[in-house]
Amino acid sequence: MMNHMLAFERVSKVYGEKTNQTAALKDVSLEVKAGEFVAIIGPSGSGKSTLLSMAGLLLSPTNGNVYLDNVEITKLSEKERAQLRLQKIGFVFQASNLIPYLSVLDQLLLIGKLASNSKGMKQRADRLLKELGLSHRTHHFPAQLSGGEKQRVAIARAWMNDPEIILADEPTASLDSKRGREVVEMLASEVKRKGKAGIMVTHDERVLDLCDHVYTIKDGVLHLDDKVLFSGQMQE
Repeated sequence: MMNHMLAFERVSKVYGEKTNQTAALKDVSLEVKAGEFVAIIGPSGSGKSTLLSMAGLLLSPTNGNVYLDNVEITKLSEKERAQLRLQKIGFVFQASNLIPYLSVLDQLLLIGKLASNSKGMKQRADRLLKELGLSHRTHHFPAQLSGGEKQRVAIARAWMNDPEIILADEPTASLDSKRGREVVEMLASEVKRKGKAGIMVTHDERVLDLCDHVYTIKDGVLHLDDKVLFSGQMQE
């Protein structure tokens, strides 16, 4: 597992009791190296969200092992998993999931408070907001922001703990094509510049060219499908 920031080793996830079981993931193996940004596509109900939740330490596998930075996380306690989430994982959700009563700045500072690490967080928040073109929105609330601005705030919040893993769940779903591409470009750039590992679950094939690899998942089975990256050329 060396050199892999995130790795799934023959992972399966089964929901329900013995008489009524549903397999969300079936014998999935996946490796994402530092500096790689990969996409996972597939129909609704195919297992994408389960895989992403497992990568984010929100779910445990029924069988198999998950490794984060060469540490087998499946054997950690819930407290240890929660600490790893705060320290090493940044989430960008489909609906941005901003807290309505917190200003843009406070959305970011909350991450430091949750991690019991407030040192330098104000300076880091100011820098991130400037990088993402949001300095003029520092004291605004979510209801005062556009869809694109909300997603950029969500990205800044995800970067506050300087995570090693970036997980994005349908980050372009509520955006037009221009804003959606800008958001994914930001995510891909962060992964490349700082040697992080990124996984994006998406239905938006217009941004797949920004990814290093594309995986398709269907009925819980995952396979590499990089030909999707070149589908435009293949159809010509």
